[in-house]
Amino acid sequence: MFTKPKFTEYVMARLVTLGVFVFVLFAVLIVMVMNDQDDIILAMTLLGIAFALFIFSIYRGAKRMQNELEVINKYLRNLDEIEHIDYETRFFTHEFEEINENLIRVLKSAKKREDIKQRYNAKLKLKNRQRADMLSAIAHEFRNPIASIMGYSQTLLEDPDIPKALQVKFLGKVYNNGQKIEDLLSRLILWNKFESGEATLHKSTFNLLSLANEVKAVLQESYKNREIEIIGEERTVEADRTLIELVLKNLIENALKYSKDTVTLKIDKDRISVIDKGSGISEKDLGKVTKKFYRSGTHNWDNSMGLGLSIVKTVLTLHGSTLEIESRLDEGSTFSFQL
Repeated sequence: MFTKPKFTEYVMARLVTLGVFVFVLFAVLIVMVMNDQDDIILAMTLLGIAFALFIFSIYRGAKRMQNELEVINKYLRNLDEIEHIDYETRFFTHEFEEINENLIRVLKSAKKREDIKQRYNAKLKLKNRQRADMLSAIAHEFRNPIASIMGYSQTLLEDPDIPKALQVKFLGKVYNNGQKIEDLLSRLILWNKFESGEATLHKSTFNLLSLANEVKAVLQESYKNREIEIIGEERTVEADRTLIELVLKNLIENALKYSKDTVTLKIDKDRISVIDKGSGISEKDLGKVTKKFYRSGTHNWDNSMGLGLSIVKTVLTLHGSTLEIESRLDEGSTFSFQL
């Protein structure tokens, strides 16, 4: 009783009230003008039928308008939840057709904005998760060498009578762990330069085989019980020597970490390859290993902090090259590029 009427109810209430008033008015006029009883009854009957048909036609039109208003209202109710706009309603008035088209445009625009917002939120969550993983990785990678430095230093401080040979050994351990921290910091600084677009190439002409032997000598100190094999002839290239050294070091060290057999660096006329016979990379991880911060659930393929292969990929991109990876589980991997 106290609720607002629907469109049809409102129109019919007004129309019936007006119709009854007009019918009574015309009926009074007919009675006053006509004298014959039969003519009065016939006129009243025809008048009643005419008013009934008029009211019925108005009712049908009002009902159609109410249905179209309900369709438009349906759009508005589903504005936040709508996934796919598939309403195909034919409107009998031009104004309602325009309102329908405008509402569809509004809904599509709102849906597009919502999709953009969701993608942005997803990227933001991924960035935050990567940042958290990065901080965790940094803390983990720095903790071990720092703990070693503190342990060896404490031993040297607390035991002044420690033999000279052991002192030298412990100091060497302190130095090596300090070097590890320096390498980690250098990698972070380099990654930050790549991210900010500040990295530039300083090209020079150098012998790639000689550089490979230098990298081998450095890594051999850390992996004394491992064999690094270099196959190939001397080859002169023009590139950023420091960055290519980093590429070779990262790829060879990556192979040493995840394999137990000999690691081979092969220098061909048009390709440089690092080959290992390690545990390999699964198909699902193959396309992800060069992404920054990526750390597989079972293997950290991209070195400490998840930056090693990402840096390799970026350095090669700066040189107009790409890193190609071939791998099979339990058989080994080949990382190669052209230069």
